[in-house]
Amino acid sequence: MEEEVVRRRDPPNVICTLPGHSKSLIIVGAHFDHAELGAGAVDDWSGASLLPSLYQSIKETPRKHAFVFIGFTDEEKGLLGSEFYLEHFPKDRLALICAMVNLECLGVGPTAVWAKVADKRLLTALVNTTQSMHLNLRAVNVERVGNDDTQVFRDKRLPVITLHSLTQETWPILHSPRDNLAAIHLDELYESYRLVSTYLAFIDQFLD
Repeated sequence: MEEEVVRRRDPPNVICTLPGHSKSLIIVGAHFDHAELGAGAVDDWSGASLLPSLYQSIKETPRKHAFVFIGFTDEEKGLLGSEFYLEHFPKDRLALICAMVNLECLGVGPTAVWAKVADKRLLTALVNTTQSMHLNLRAVNVERVGNDDTQVFRDKRLPVITLHSLTQETWPILHSPRDNLAAIHLDELYESYRLVSTYLAFIDQFLD
């Protein structure tokens, strides 16, 4: 566990690394800051709160890749936390990042994927995972809603995928007083956890 100071007056990035047998990395991220309006339960406590449980779900199983779980700061201020992380990531190790799995705005409905920006291999692996679990996967593109921390990874041409639960009907919850714990359906959040934990175990074996 380590803290990465981004701006001294703000909380740091929180990084927890789970070693694997190789030097290749799978990054699992979510931001823990929130907009001024609302409590940020959906955006993005719902994603950040899953990171410790996901760590626990895979820590006892031998892993091919190292997993890096990151709670990013200052996403709402312009992706500052994720941008700082990659700016200070060793340039000669960027090619070791096999995937960045971003968890954003979960628990207001069934899990969906931002398919338009998803890496094709990561998307294929997600489809395979949902089929094996007999779950339905929705493709809901959210570029009109806003951006997320995958942008800085996409700028470096690194493979990304964002899992969320938004629809056209629920996205107005964000950045509003409606973004509170009452907006979270705990059964839907738990199903997202089950899917993501299975997905992480699968891509650990699926990716080179």
